[in-house]
Amino acid sequence: MGALTPARGPKQPQQERSRATRLKLLEAAVSCLAEHGWSGSTVSVVAERAGVSRGAAQHHFRTREDLFTAAVEHVAEKRQGAVRAVARNLPPAGSVARTWIIVEELVGLYTGPLFRAALHLWVAASDEEQLRDRVTALEAKVGREAHRTAVALLEADEAVPGVRETVQGLLDMARGLGLANLLTDDTARRDRVVAQWSKLIDAALSAGV
Repeated sequence: MGALTPARGPKQPQQERSRATRLKLLEAAVSCLAEHGWSGSTVSVVAERAGVSRGAAQHHFRTREDLFTAAVEHVAEKRQGAVRAVARNLPPAGSVARTWIIVEELVGLYTGPLFRAALHLWVAASDEEQLRDRVTALEAKVGREAHRTAVALLEADEAVPGVRETVQGLLDMARGLGLANLLTDDTARRDRVVAQWSKLIDAALSAGV
């Protein structure tokens, strides 16, 4: 009797392989954009980084603009999901420690590769008309989601006058810290600012502004 041939597992369904390829391209696009900017991030560069063919990349994303706007949106949603997950392990409501963790997480939305990639996309959109409308709409969507996330985590009542502006001011501050961090390591100053803003936000929300 001949040797038994090991049974092969089921082939990965085409739909799953397609989804995996798409995710590789999205992650690679953000990394390339953060590292090389818009001018250095072509579809070919992204495909090579993702380990797929240029043809496969163009199968999923018809144009370069399609690829990069989808990539920034995907990673932004993923990052905000991670921030929302923090709510499961927060200190008790009403504590400054809780507010500090939330503020730190929100500031984290505007630091790292995602923010750097988004910034390159914004700069490119200011010069390229075919990209401008798409990036403007994307930024508005990401901004709304960030605001909703902040309101939910802080349990802020926006029916109270001034609360919406307080939350938006926090996000504007976070974006400013992200910009400052692009050129130099701003960790020490950022930690002090986060600590102070946490106290201000906590006091403002507790007092009903």
